Amino acid sequence: MDPIIKLTLLLLFFRIACASTVEKNFEHCETVVKNWASSALHQGINKDKHTLQDLLFFLHVPRTGGRSYYHCFLKKLYPSSQECPRSYDKLRFDPRKEKCRLLATHDDYSMMEKLPKERTSVVTIVRNPVDRVFSSYEFSVEVAARFLVHPDLASATKMSKRLRAKKAGVSTLDIWPWKYLVPWMRADLFARRHARRQKGSSEDKIDSPYDMKDILMPLQEFIDDPIVHDIVHNGATFQIAGLTNNSYLDESHEIRHCVREYKSLGQHVLRVAKMRLDAMLYVGLTAEHKESATMFANVVGSQVISQLRDANFSTGTLADNQSGNSSSLHLDSELESNVDQNNSTLDEKALQDEDEAKRKNMTVTELIEVYEGCISSLLKTQSRRRFASLKRISPANFSKEARRHVSDAVLQEIRTLNYLDVDLFKYAQEIFAMRHVQLMGNLDMKDGSESKLDRARAFELWRIPLLVMLFILLLVLFLLANARRRVSKVKV
Repeated sequence: MDPIIKLTLLLLFFRIACASTVEKNFEHCETVVKNWASSALHQGINKDKHTLQDLLFFLHVPRTGGRSYYHCFLKKLYPSSQECPRSYDKLRFDPRKEKCRLLATHDDYSMMEKLPKERTSVVTIVRNPVDRVFSSYEFSVEVAARFLVHPDLASATKMSKRLRAKKAGVSTLDIWPWKYLVPWMRADLFARRHARRQKGSSEDKIDSPYDMKDILMPLQEFIDDPIVHDIVHNGATFQIAGLTNNSYLDESHEIRHCVREYKSLGQHVLRVAKMRLDAMLYVGLTAEHKESATMFANVVGSQVISQLRDANFSTGTLADNQSGNSSSLHLDSELESNVDQNNSTLDEKALQDEDEAKRKNMTVTELIEVYEGCISSLLKTQSRRRFASLKRISPANFSKEARRHVSDAVLQEIRTLNYLDVDLFKYAQEIFAMRHVQLMGNLDMKDGSESKLDRARAFELWRIPLLVMLFILLLVLFLLANARRRVSKVKV
């Protein structure tokens, strides 16, 4: 047989075999993803999504502003005795703690497997996926840059392990997804610094901090890396669906692999994420900061305050639970600098009692005022810390203005890679807009009812004085009439 014909037949057979394998792989992936989605869609979800249940699960999607909600809303609302043990890593969660009513974590929705679904309300915040990818990149660089005070990577790694072993609080390196992204970025920064020192100084002028390859990993390289594909891209959808690489579900890795391999299968994951988003007590938007905070205070805050007023917390219960939950007071070592160290000598029991009294008597308006003051202080602290970190990789300096100069091609690639998150974000916007209108309508009705009630109360208060004045007026008129009669009789 002609060698050319043999080669052609061999290639044809190989192509058929490959096509058959691809088809079988797709069928397998389709079965796996559809079976999971069908099961997830039929799982029981609390139908009364408007009422706060016994446990509040704050599903914190990274880089959405959730840290400010935790420290400036939730920590102001819930006493530490009701806060669940630290849960920024699934291995830390202890569902056995009694009277645990607040769970704030980067863990994904699969955490619900350990929670009483019918007695749990879920809240979350969603962000534009392009902004979230930018923020994930910038934060990874910022935290990794802090280690550049060390002479080399080995020294930095050794020191970080030593500090984490000594600290009672939680380090960023213990928190998903930063426990994967920061060490990776840290190694990259040290490698580039070493290469610069070997090469000597460079006079190349680079305008964009997102493309300084001699100093740090360019944004383009970041978004194309397999680690980012697995953790960051479509991260909100996978987290709300319960399928991150930190998931409790054994099949999560295979499902993510199948969705990355066959994009069409992502619609099944998206459908589950949308269903869960719609069933949540509250869905906020990072960009709509003021409106989101107002909604959170009125929807979640008001119900927490009401629960605190109805509950009877004894001093003994507070003391017993406080000792068992002391570790949860320091959620993130990066925020420990926000605590005034001079207050450590104050009477903690007196402070707890004072805070408890403030919570029970707090109004929604006061809660919003407390939040605004707290977030202002928090942002200033974060800004100072960010400035100090980025000085170590000068002249790189991330800013909103610098983001505007990133090429349209890179922005479009981010949108394409995050196609599920783009769709989910649009759905979250629709949910937010609808609920915001409902909230404003309810507040207007409440204000109207209160004004009518105030007018009724005012009338009640003025009714007696008005009756007295009317009686006096009638008496005066009666006396005047009698006096005129007497005068008329005398003239006659």
